[in-house]
This record gives sequence, C-alpha cells and structure tokens, in this order.
Amino acid sequence: MTMTENAGDTRPAQPGADLPRLNRSLRPAAKAPVRIVHLGLGAFHRSHQAWYTHRAGDAAEWGIASFTGRRPDAALALAEQDSLFTLVERGDAGDSFEIIGSIVDAVDGADVARLAELVSAPATAIITLTITEAAYRLGADGLLDLRAPDVVADLDVLARRTGSPATPLGRLAFALGARRAAGTGPLAVVCCDNLASNGTVARRAVTGLAAAWDAGLAAWIEANVSFVGTSVDRITPRTTEADTAAVEAACGYRDTSPVVAEPFRNWVLSGDFPAGRPRWEDAGAVFVDDIEPYENRKLWLLNGAHSLLAYAGQLRGHATVAQALQDELCRRAVERFWDEAEANLPGPDLQIPAYRAALLERFGNGRIAHHLAQIAMDGSTKLRMRAVPVLLAERARGRSGAAAALMIAAWMDYGAAAAQLQDPLAAGVAAANSLGGAERTRALLALVDPDLAADAAVVDLIEDLRGMFGERAVSR
Repeated sequence: MTMTENAGDTRPAQPGADLPRLNRSLRPAAKAPVRIVHLGLGAFHRSHQAWYTHRAGDAAEWGIASFTGRRPDAALALAEQDSLFTLVERGDAGDSFEIIGSIVDAVDGADVARLAELVSAPATAIITLTITEAAYRLGADGLLDLRAPDVVADLDVLARRTGSPATPLGRLAFALGARRAAGTGPLAVVCCDNLASNGTVARRAVTGLAAAWDAGLAAWIEANVSFVGTSVDRITPRTTEADTAAVEAACGYRDTSPVVAEPFRNWVLSGDFPAGRPRWEDAGAVFVDDIEPYENRKLWLLNGAHSLLAYAGQLRGHATVAQALQDELCRRAVERFWDEAEANLPGPDLQIPAYRAALLERFGNGRIAHHLAQIAMDGSTKLRMRAVPVLLAERARGRSGAAAALMIAAWMDYGAAAAQLQDPLAAGVAAANSLGGAERTRALLALVDPDLAADAAVVDLIEDLRGMFGERAVSR
C-alpha cells in the first residue's frame, strides 16, 4: 500500500507536543518477505531503490533487508521505527511527504552472519549495491587493487575463516560463498553506484576478490550470478535537523530518519534477473539492451558537472550546488564541459539538449541544499569516470579537451587547499603536493590515470589551467 501525505493533509503539531513515533502500528502495513538484500543503507538507497520497490505493482512480494556500511547508526535508528521512514520530495512548489515501507529489515553491516543467512535463503533473488565508487577498490587500471590494505586484511580473514570481513566486497564474497554452499541457485547483483559499466565493474571486483580467496567460488559466481548494469539518478542531500522538524510539523509524528530528495528520479537497467525481480517499471524504471549511452549521459553531464562545481565552487567560496551555479565563472566552466561531453554522446534518443536544460533547473533548486563538500569526496576515483573519458575522447578527435582537463585541474587545486581531503588516495595526493610545478601536476595526474600522466601535452595543458578558480581557502 502506498501511503502519501501532503503538508496540508494533517494539522501541524503544536510546539512541544508529545508526538507518536513512526512505526507500523501508527501506519499499519504488512511486511513483505525479504527477497532483496541491499549493501549500503544510506539516504540515496532509501530515496531511489527503496522508493522504486515501494511503488512497484507487486511491492507486497518484495521486501528489502538493508545493511549499513561502516557504522550501524542508520540501521539502529530505522529498526526503532520498524524500518519505516518518510521521503520528503522537495520542489519549488513545496514539499510532499510519503511513508516508504519497502525496507523490512535494517541491519548493522558488521552482522555478516545475518547477511550470509539472507543471501543464501531460497527466496532471495537480488542483491543491490550502493557502496560508493571508492569501495570497489579499483586501481587506475580499472581492476581490483589486491594490494589495498583493507582488501589484504579481508582476504586474510576469509582465508583463516575467523572474524568477519570489513569491506563490502569481502562481506559480499563471504555471503555468496554461503549461497553456493546452500545450493539455493542463481541470483542477480545490481550495482547502483556511479561507475561507467558499473555491472562489469562489480563483476570484476567481486570475482577478483573471490578468486584470490577461493577459485571454486569465483567459478560459481561466474556461472550463477548475473551483474546488472544501471544508471541511477536522484539528487539526495544529507538530512538536517530542520528536515526532521519539518516532517514532525507536517505529518504529526516523530521520524528520526527522514530522507529529502528532489522530485526528479530516473533508473535505467540492463541485464538478467535469473530469480525474478519487482515490477520496477510500474514506478518508471526503464529496461534497455545497451546501458552505456545512458550511463555516460548521467556520469558526464550530471556527475561530471557536480564534480566540477564541487571543486571550483569551493575554491570560489561556495557551499552548495545552487550557489556555485550562480557564479558565472563556474557556470561557464560547466557549459563548456557539457559541450565537450555532448560531442561524444551518440544518438538523438538521449535527448541531450532537454537533459541539459533539466539539469540547470535541478541544480538551481535552492530548496535542495546539495553540499559541495559531500560531492567532493573520493575525487581520484570519481574523475576516472567523469572527466578522463571525455578528455580522452576529445583528444582522440584532435581537440584539446580543455574543459574536461579543467575539472582535473580544479580537483588538484582543491586538494592543495583543503584542510582535510577525504579520498582513498589522500596520502598520494599529499606526497604529490610536496613536489613543485609540472612534476606536481604529473604526479597528481598519475593517481587518476597513469597513461595521461605520461602525455607531456596533457600535463602541460592541466598545469596551465591550474589556479583558474583561485584558492579562497577551502576549510573543510
């Protein structure tokens, strides 16, 4: 059952009122059986995959068990309200409120025994992932970095069969091993992270780790697990205390875990579901044979512009996407990058001019406080999908790729100015910044793409573009 409330549907709570806690007794709804296991319980998962599952025509048959990543907080908070939460759609015309019930079990990600139990259950048909780009531990060559300290630690845990893996990949490999042992058959892994060819990336990462642990498991995964590629899109900023208060005032109950998102949402999927799937198309999801054009449209135009604004905007003293977009220097840089990206996106079916116009409207929604510091995290990983492909495509056509190169230059300047850089290669960035001139630029570029770093013309181009946005102290 879909439960939707608008601000005008309930009387605002009086200040200091003893409000009831959101739970399934307050909003009666039967829990669906767990058939989807999710890794990466966070705001985006709840505004996107959980929303689509809640709105599917057969939602009563598809419950989600969602596992947290590094900390149990989100699971503990959701469990106290029977895994229900309020989704606030925030548009220019106002807010709407909807209770989402598709998550039926919220679990601490460290509970690997529970994860293995659910993944190996016969009813489980799908594992979805929102573990962030950096969690796939890809090296600059696009393959799993088996030398990454946390990967090494997980492989040691798996080999000794004592303790629990700490990374999402290690936990997933462990759980798939349990499914193999249980003989409960094929399933689908659906990657919902912002990676080019994300289904292929997930396959390489998971099978790469499995092969390093147990070659038989890797072979079983290749034969029994499909990896579905997706393009996901919905701007979902961090929830604030003001958002929680707005839900209380409008809905008349306490919800400690609401999620705020823009009204726009998009989900394109490509791949097989050997054990079935919800009717996500009822909620607007699109299934296609070739995902790559849709992935690139989103990765380059939306995510690429976000990264550019994150670094340039903070260097210019801005805090949110909407603020940075109002800065003419930042806006021109985005438009020029979009021009380069559009020149390398094929076919009228993608409707690029309309997509660009919609992005400007979405980015300019000042009621969605999408913070640049949040977007700026893990830049060395994100740039490989957002800037490097456009730069390479432009140079292959005999053009400079200066607009894509400017994004990389802005990341370098941001890394030099930030008080604390949140990046899987932060130590490498710090070491490179101890160098000077073109050598510094070359060393930083090598962290993103070693082949580009070996191209003197590209290094010179990026070196010339550095300092374009100034360095009005980034104190993050």
